[in-house]
Amino acid sequence: MPVLQIDHPVADFAAWRRAFEADPLGRRASGVRGYRVYREPGEAPLVRVDLDFDTAAEAEAFRGALQRLWGSGPAASLLRGAPTARIVEEVLSERDPG
Repeated sequence: MPVLQIDHPVADFAAWRRAFEADPLGRRASGVRGYRVYREPGEAPLVRVDLDFDTAAEAEAFRGALQRLWGSGPAASLLRGAPTARIVEEVLSERDPG
């Protein structure tokens, strides 16, 4: 399963979260099957988002839409620096069965 992995340096996590939850690009309609948001404990300025897709083409299309969004005025004001986005696939994992 392709994952679009995004690192956001954010200026204000609460404001970023409201924008993320508003879902301006329509994640489900764009092929996002699920997501996870990570943040270091405390007030760390970096947020990581993993978005799951069925195909790499869907992930690539969404990455392009995100890059356009990040360049817009309202979205740019929530960021502290440029986000990075890459498409990865899980190749090895282990989970506690218990």
